[in-house]
Amino acid sequence: MVSQTNHEQFSQIHIDVARNATDDFNLFHDSHKWSRILQNPFKGPIVLGFQIESLIENKIYHHRQINNENNFIIKNNLNFSNYQFSFANAIKPGQGICVDVKQTTIAQSTDITPPSLSNRVSVKAGDKLALIGFKKETQLPLFLPEPDFNRNFEALKTYADRSFIKANILGKKNSFFLKRKFINVSNAKNFLCGSMVDQRLFFDELENKYQFPEIFPCAFISCALLEKFMQNGLDFERSPMVYLSHKISVDRQLLSTLKSNDILHILIHLQEKKTETNIKTYECYGLVRNNAILFRSLVDLISLESILKTVKK
Repeated sequence: MVSQTNHEQFSQIHIDVARNATDDFNLFHDSHKWSRILQNPFKGPIVLGFQIESLIENKIYHHRQINNENNFIIKNNLNFSNYQFSFANAIKPGQGICVDVKQTTIAQSTDITPPSLSNRVSVKAGDKLALIGFKKETQLPLFLPEPDFNRNFEALKTYADRSFIKANILGKKNSFFLKRKFINVSNAKNFLCGSMVDQRLFFDELENKYQFPEIFPCAFISCALLEKFMQNGLDFERSPMVYLSHKISVDRQLLSTLKSNDILHILIHLQEKKTETNIKTYECYGLVRNNAILFRSLVDLISLESILKTVKK
């Protein structure tokens, strides 16, 4: 079965609610400040990348329920949700969007391959492809190796917010930018509303239901990156960065234990360039109690200037 949703659209209030819930101060989303961006090709504010991904999470949530796929996930201990998306075009408020979730691919456990569930996903806005990728449920995270944060970051609470920390991770001395956030129910509800998702699926006080969605804590990556760029002196008006892709692995089991006002430590590290390219790849880790890794993500960014130069060629 292929799930396709038409005739939805984000409004500016959706954008404002989502960015306020995650402290995303990127000028691209600001209805008043977008025009300050030099040669802004979008001619107006645009929807947040994580906001779109939250909507996709919701579509797949319903797809799993309709097709009775959650039993397979539980039976095979598929505790990690993995998202991989490439951004092709921006989505603007008022544009009609279509989220297309393809039929689920089920991989049964064999001697060679572990079990998994996966779905290809695409999003169109105004009949143009805006995003393409997949979500995959696995026993282990698809992205980034397992760093020893317990040994290296025993006292993250003692570091100031927006600190730069040096530590030996996987045999290499790396510098990490630290951003401290707090996970709370009210912001999660607002983020869901901004993503056009019914908050009652996750939170209902009368039913004592409190379950944070998967993408919400990951959405703080944008705020953390922006604050890192600010510390590094990036000019948000003349040299803004834009997302090319997200690769995210979320520990669903750990997510289910989160409580309101839990501390989230986000650690960001710029990977070394392996080829001559203007693309910058950041490793982003979200750590909760005792430095357990809630999410790990690879984020590719490129300057708007580089994109504009490519388009002109």
